This record gives sequence, structure tokens and C-alpha cells, in this order.
Amino acid sequence: MQGSDLTPWLQRLKEGDKEAFRYVYDRTVDNVYRTVALLVSGRQDIEDIMNEIYFKLWLSLPNYDPNRPFRNWLHGIAIRQVQDWRRRKWRKFRLFERQKMLEIQPEHPRTDRVIVWNETTRELLELLNHLSYKLRIVVVLRYYHEYSLTEISELLAVPIGTVKSRHHQALKELRKHSVELDLEKGGDCFVH
Repeated sequence: MQGSDLTPWLQRLKEGDKEAFRYVYDRTVDNVYRTVALLVSGRQDIEDIMNEIYFKLWLSLPNYDPNRPFRNWLHGIAIRQVQDWRRRKWRKFRLFERQKMLEIQPEHPRTDRVIVWNETTRELLELLNHLSYKLRIVVVLRYYHEYSLTEISELLAVPIGTVKSRHHQALKELRKHSVELDLEKGGDCFVH
């Protein structure tokens, strides 16, 4: 997903071209979906957030600055939508169905996005789920999307020192949980 490849399509999209929207969507959806899937559990929640992300892209495109990387801009939208979803879910959790929210989610059925799930191993997801959201998002942005710590700081709108601290803490927790997982399975550690 490179913004320069999409530049003419983004311009056409700004002019209201529906074909351009389809092209931009097709070129970015797998990358954005994987990001959301690493941050959120529950297939329906992921699908809802994906709809919100692309709706927000459509509405916000006039504000997009073509001098900045499209990839960063789109990931910023995705992160804000996940954070909004988390806030809404927390409110519902506190106000309404506390017991239902704590029930275990059913196994994800195979979908047209099976490629996404094949790429992300269950072990990795299990390790990531041990992390708090604040730590998990730093790991996803750093190692999945290969953002620098400075870029993560800008995307999350937090000081660079906070990002470095979260990054360090996340790696420490991942190491700890990988050792525990490895001992349960009786094998060698895979996070060193």
C-alpha cells in the first residue's frame, strides 16, 4: 500500500469517482483488515470497524494532504476508529450487559478473508492478547507495519518517550508470556 501508487486514484476519488473508491479499497483493505484484526477480537466487530474506516476515509478525503504519506493517514483513521470502538464498547460494558460481554467469543469461522488468518499464527495472537491495548498497538505498528518509533508517536499523538516506554514494556511482557507458553507446550522459546 504505497500512497504514490494511489495518487491519481485518490484525486479521482476526491472528485467523487466510485470506481476510484473501489480501486483504493481493493489496494488497501487487506492491510487495514490485518491491522484491525490484530487489535480487536470478534469478527463482527472487525467488520463493523472496517465499514467505519472506509466511510471515514470517504468523508475525510478532502482533508488529506497529498504531501504526506497516504499509508500513515489511512492507518491514523484506522487507529482512531479502533479507539472509538473501544470507548463505545467500554460504555456498553459498564452500562448494560456485563455478563454477556464476558462470555467467550466463538471460534472465527472461515471467511473470504481466510488469508489474513493464515498469515497470523494462533501463537502470535495469543501472545498479543496478553498485552494491554496501549502496548499491543505499539507492537502492531512497529513490527507489522514497520513504523519508526517517531512515526508511532505522531500516529498515536503521544510523546516519543511514552512510545519507547510502551515498546520496551511490550517486548518484556511478550518475552515473559512466550516463555510461559513455551513451557506449557514443552518446547523452545520463540521470542528471545
